[in-house]
Amino acid sequence: MKATVVLDIGKTNAKLALLDANGKILAEQRCPNTIAGDEPYPHYDTELIWEWLLVTLHAFSQQADIAAIVPVTHGAAAALVDDDGLVLPVLDYESTLPQTLDRQYQALRPPFAETFSPDLPAGLNLGRQLYWLAQSFPAEFGRARHILTYPQYWAWRLSGIAASEITSLGCHTDLWQPLQEKYSTLVERMGWQNLFPPRQPSWTALGPLRRELLARTGLANCQILCGIHDSNASLLRYLGTMPGNKPHTVLSTGTWVIAAAFGAPLDRLDEQLDMLANVNVLGQPVACMRFMGGREFATLAGPEPKRCSPADLQRLIGQATLALPCFSESGGPFFGQVGTISGPVPQTTEERYALATLYCVLMTDYCLTALESTGPVVVEGSFTDNPYFSGLLAALRKPQTISFSDDASGTTCGGWMLHYWGSTSAIRSEPATLMEPAGWEAYRDRWLALLRLR
Repeated sequence: MKATVVLDIGKTNAKLALLDANGKILAEQRCPNTIAGDEPYPHYDTELIWEWLLVTLHAFSQQADIAAIVPVTHGAAAALVDDDGLVLPVLDYESTLPQTLDRQYQALRPPFAETFSPDLPAGLNLGRQLYWLAQSFPAEFGRARHILTYPQYWAWRLSGIAASEITSLGCHTDLWQPLQEKYSTLVERMGWQNLFPPRQPSWTALGPLRRELLARTGLANCQILCGIHDSNASLLRYLGTMPGNKPHTVLSTGTWVIAAAFGAPLDRLDEQLDMLANVNVLGQPVACMRFMGGREFATLAGPEPKRCSPADLQRLIGQATLALPCFSESGGPFFGQVGTISGPVPQTTEERYALATLYCVLMTDYCLTALESTGPVVVEGSFTDNPYFSGLLAALRKPQTISFSDDASGTTCGGWMLHYWGSTSAIRSEPATLMEPAGWEAYRDRWLALLRLR
């Protein structure tokens, strides 16, 4: 049977999924996305992923005739390559860059009104990463033939064809002007235009697998697609799905929780709150706001989370145990503030799970309000596995309707859709069952009041 492989590299794990022509997952394998030490700086272990990828592709080739491989990855990463490979390791975006060059970069970076890209910590602005690498490693940077955003690095490594792509260029990079649909003034000032290869649509088949990889993978007649930024992959099923293109919001949940509000006004975006405009696969800016929800959930729930009961949620609400942001070291509207717990501290693993759930719901509600989100909201990704998240959110967002996808990995479905671009994929979602514990709205109001006092 003909099949598609989606290579989905998230911040925490890399996943390889084998899907049939109907989008059904036939097989799936995972590999940790590890950070390979501090020399010359913390960087992704691309060789670990590469070797795992080739071995897993060979195993998948025994199960189906693989027609295409689609790379999907997190943003804020790029590879500097020459004809032979990397000239520098791929920097981990959570690395704290030395402040010595930051003042110079601030003088160069474009204003928010040009890029809709907020000034973010560490390496979350790809432009800052590239500037630091250019100044700190001038010889190696000077050898680079291409700057490849991360999905396109893997596409290049598999196919040998270099390409740029809009969703990765347009995700808080400082490199792109969404309204003008061209590179930012930073790229012009740094003279990087020629380092970015020609742009291709995400669904473009760049070419076949490199000949030298055929024996190792067992693949033949397999095309490599250009690829896409992961949160944009989650949006693909929802482009143009609302009658008259009415406003609607997609919540992409994983390590990051990203609220993408179609139809929300861009002029209301506040860069101080980590609000931004991502660029979708069609090149259109979409108002977004985010926080590191998966990471914060894990911090609050503890190393061995255990699902709570509705009684645990009610008990924390009743005793006014609240988690106040933030519990991650990267991004979000409250970045830089130290997370605290107000009220009686949770005593059990179930109560910690309950507090993590309540916190993530409140943070999501805060983001939707700030974005002026209207219309239906669909939850995609890992939070669909939480039995309370959507129902609690629905109680706070009335009269907005909340539903959740039956696919816990919208990125995988989006990658598969690129192979069948132009065809439609049915959106299978379930309406959330309203969950409204006693005192739930008052709990939210108290949380907001405490935020204002900080």
